[in-house]
Amino acid sequence: MDVNPVILAIPVFFILIGLEIAYGYFKDRKIYRLNDAVTNISCGIVEQLTGVFAKVFTVAAYAFIYENFRIFTLEDTWYWIVICFIGVDFFYYWAHRMSHEVNLFWLGHVVHHQSEDYNLSVALRQSTFQKMFTFYFYFPMALVGFKTEWFLMMGAFNLLYQFWIHTEVIKRLPAWYEYLFNTPSHHRVHHGRNPKYIDKNHAGTLMIWDRMFGTFQKEEETPTYGITRPTNSWNPVTANVQPFVRLWKELKIVPGALNKLRFTFATPGWYPEEMGGFKEPQEVDRSVYQKYEINISNGLNFYLFFQYLFILGFVALFLFNLTKFDIGIQFLIAAAFIYSVGSLGTVFDNRAYGLKMEFLRFFICSGLSFGLYYFGLLPLWIPMAVVVISAISMTILLRLNFHEIKEA
Repeated sequence: MDVNPVILAIPVFFILIGLEIAYGYFKDRKIYRLNDAVTNISCGIVEQLTGVFAKVFTVAAYAFIYENFRIFTLEDTWYWIVICFIGVDFFYYWAHRMSHEVNLFWLGHVVHHQSEDYNLSVALRQSTFQKMFTFYFYFPMALVGFKTEWFLMMGAFNLLYQFWIHTEVIKRLPAWYEYLFNTPSHHRVHHGRNPKYIDKNHAGTLMIWDRMFGTFQKEEETPTYGITRPTNSWNPVTANVQPFVRLWKELKIVPGALNKLRFTFATPGWYPEEMGGFKEPQEVDRSVYQKYEINISNGLNFYLFFQYLFILGFVALFLFNLTKFDIGIQFLIAAAFIYSVGSLGTVFDNRAYGLKMEFLRFFICSGLSFGLYYFGLLPLWIPMAVVVISAISMTILLRLNFHEIKEA
């Protein structure tokens, strides 16, 4: 497939997010926080950009197994495609479940669970590294003979299905549907950090796998969302890197090479007996629990909001025109975008160096865009637009009150 269906669905995603925001406004419910929502979307941007390069290994590995080691050659018939969908969903369940039950694999999935809100933007909060930990779970399908094109199409459908279940607006659906399929109610449980909800409801589309393998949990009390060790940052780069840093620090204090190996592949919470043994997740005390929040001026919030809109537009333009650039240029552009969302995250986090990072971002993006124009890779309007936006943004930043950032 030359065009990623997830990329094509981006406009639909944002229309639905807009409708959810409007619903919250008219119902006087605070469903979204600006800093959380844009961080979720930024994580999705980073995942899509890095996925351009990750597929060289993940999709190519599946195709290699299929082309060289498949046992059968399956015909292009509707029933094989349906079976392919069921197979993708089945192996997704196990890949997803192991991403929760193995410390090392959790590094590739934890980003998706970091948000302490639950809305449609959370569906876009994807990890940069998850595919690198789970792509081989689907190799049995390649061995059986399911074509790479089928696998990609069914995998995209599985992912697209899961977008709409990230909402609190939809409470319960008819009983038969709740029994067979994943729903907002089931997936709210999955995102809960309450001990009874942790590591439950791993399904992608079909809920039957959780029921069959003992990981189903019905929604009872309203979940408290997030992870047991909050990220406490609005920076999407920090969100992806912090779990690796934490694991490394813990490995250094775990005694003995064998224990370090066991800890790497143990379930989160496992520690050797000399460190106190398994640490059970704690109940959330709602009377004292507070979501992570950093207060900045309204002016900065407006500035950040419009900067994210510009970045999102340019990222979409890049992804839709990806094949026009060779891999080296793709890497440079992707790196500039990742730096950009990381820079804006530092401002949301009220970091003292946020202003310097923002000014450096303007020079990087302007220089890169004019360089690409010089080599005939961009039309003139793009670098001109980048320069105009950068100049206006720098002027606004200089006029805003930055004492919050400077004193952070």
